[in-house]
Amino acid sequence: MNNSGLAVEVSKDRNGADQILLRNPRGASAKVSLHGGQVLSWRTDRGEELLFTSSKAIFKPPYAVRGGIPICFPQFGQRGSLEQHGFARNRTWIIDENPPPLHPNDACGKAYIDLLLKPSEDDLKIWPHSFEFRLRVNLTADGNLSLLSRIRNINCKPFSFSIAYHTYFSISDISEVRVEGLETLDYLDNLYQRERFTEQGDALTFESEVDRVYLGSRDAIAIFDHERKRTFFIKKEGLPDVGVWNPWEKKSKAMVDFGDEEYKQMLCVNGAAVEKPITLKPGEEWTGRLELSVVPSS
Repeated sequence: MNNSGLAVEVSKDRNGADQILLRNPRGASAKVSLHGGQVLSWRTDRGEELLFTSSKAIFKPPYAVRGGIPICFPQFGQRGSLEQHGFARNRTWIIDENPPPLHPNDACGKAYIDLLLKPSEDDLKIWPHSFEFRLRVNLTADGNLSLLSRIRNINCKPFSFSIAYHTYFSISDISEVRVEGLETLDYLDNLYQRERFTEQGDALTFESEVDRVYLGSRDAIAIFDHERKRTFFIKKEGLPDVGVWNPWEKKSKAMVDFGDEEYKQMLCVNGAAVEKPITLKPGEEWTGRLELSVVPSS
């Protein structure tokens, strides 16, 4: 569970659920909860929080925490028969005490934890497919955060799933932010019954509610926060789509676990595989990776 003398600490949250704190030698940190396998915090070596969590978030099962990085699996949104965004974000994951080692070229200066999710009997009643979901959360020496997922079909028949890392970024003001890397892409607009449009702007800016899935995106996306003078970079592998969401004022007031004005301080940009579900034959495995970094803007 520990490596290279880096800090990996297990403690309890306010409701008794285990959570893991990863620290690198420079003092950057990440906090991961076994409730949902969810990253709840990602801080720089100066202690600055990079992920948004609502002041009204509910930290008690069966609710998913409003913030951090919930994992949407095996369904994204309402694109299927399951509850919104599937059940993985509402389940208790376990720590793998003997995870496969990191590749030697990949291990230098990283604190990491491996979590596992397997379906319960109740899960199999609503989604009758046996799987093993391994999530490795890495904090690098540079303070970058990466999430590596391996999903294996241990069933006797094929199954299909969609997945997203529903990342809530902490921003200064939604009106002062732009997203680059989505230009010219087609997207499905959830505000218009998933109608397909093409992005016309050089960068995505925000003046009202946005709920879109951009299709076949590049493997690198950037979020520029002008007021805080910093830029988030999102790199992804195996995740062809990008979800972008901000609820804006009206929808914020309708959510019990979200502050009325908090939409101004958050933006969700998600690495995802949504439009074309991933199909695994018996014994097959899928791997997806998300890496997040932040740099001061020049």
